[in-house]
Amino acid sequence: KLLSQTPDPRKLVGGLLLRDLKTVIGTCRWCRYHSASFGGGMYRLLTLLQDGRFHSGRELGEALGISRSAVWKHLQRIQADAALNLYKVPGRGYRLAEPLSLLNHEALAPQLEQIGWSLHLYDSIDSTNAQALRLLQIVPPPFLVLAEAQSAGRGRRGRSWVSPFGQNLYCSLAIKVQGGASQLSGMSLVVGLAVMQVLHQVGISQAGVKWPNDVYVDGRKIAGILLELTGDPADVCHVIIGIGINVNMIEAAGIDQLWTSVKEHAGMVDRNELLLTLAATLRQNLERHAQVGFAAMKGEWESNHVWQGLKCTLSTGSQDCSGTVLGVDDQGGLRMMIDGGVRSFSGGELSLRLDQ
Repeated sequence: KLLSQTPDPRKLVGGLLLRDLKTVIGTCRWCRYHSASFGGGMYRLLTLLQDGRFHSGRELGEALGISRSAVWKHLQRIQADAALNLYKVPGRGYRLAEPLSLLNHEALAPQLEQIGWSLHLYDSIDSTNAQALRLLQIVPPPFLVLAEAQSAGRGRRGRSWVSPFGQNLYCSLAIKVQGGASQLSGMSLVVGLAVMQVLHQVGISQAGVKWPNDVYVDGRKIAGILLELTGDPADVCHVIIGIGINVNMIEAAGIDQLWTSVKEHAGMVDRNELLLTLAATLRQNLERHAQVGFAAMKGEWESNHVWQGLKCTLSTGSQDCSGTVLGVDDQGGLRMMIDGGVRSFSGGELSLRLDQ
């Protein structure tokens, strides 16, 4: 719509030339709503197959209005682009190796609009955080970027975030923050609380937060958070709140730490319902944080900190500090007892690990 409303190619849209606008909204490898390379017939085919049951080539072809050979070509493309395993059995047809819960724009967008968030849903993107930063040039916040898969998902400290198609939640919320540092203090911890509360709601009562940006279940990571700022943090800025939750993933290569998923503890869940629950809870927590600050929420966070009172080592990049975790301060910094003294730590490059 943005492109069609700009008849003059030289005309600026939100400060961008039209060719730059195409770059901003067209950076995904295949995007359900901005290109047709994966959408249309192939997306409808995947929707039919998401139940994990067998469907004959004839049934699929009639539903889509295409030939059986075209169905087979689409299936090969799905296997290649989405890295999904398909079974083909003569006389029975085709089915996915595992059922899927596909994200549904028509179900999500109206619900998110009710809380004032616009939705930008992609089949595959390099990174939802990166796309949110690009969209800030042309789209007013708040808005949510959501993807079925990420090709270059990012975690803290430059780590990659393994992001297979259709398995988990990969989302980034862009918001505008006014009021300086007081409105930013402890925000990542508040987001972690929101994720934990959502997991409690789906029956994973043992989920807890880990300083600064993780959610754990029984010693294994189930979710991570990455906040990125643009603008003046002392005045008006924009914050990108990136959240990754392992939902229906049961196996994955390339993860270098212990992990778990919602499916392992609560069975397969509808990712659309989980996303809407997360949005409502996150909005509530962010509003409370803006009104009362992190200090008023500190007690709840500490009571759910999985390493509270335990001996840990904090890596600062230049040195390691070992001690006992006491909790957090009013700004969300980690408080530790080290060599008989209490010290507080904060910053984006810190890493906390449990002593064995």
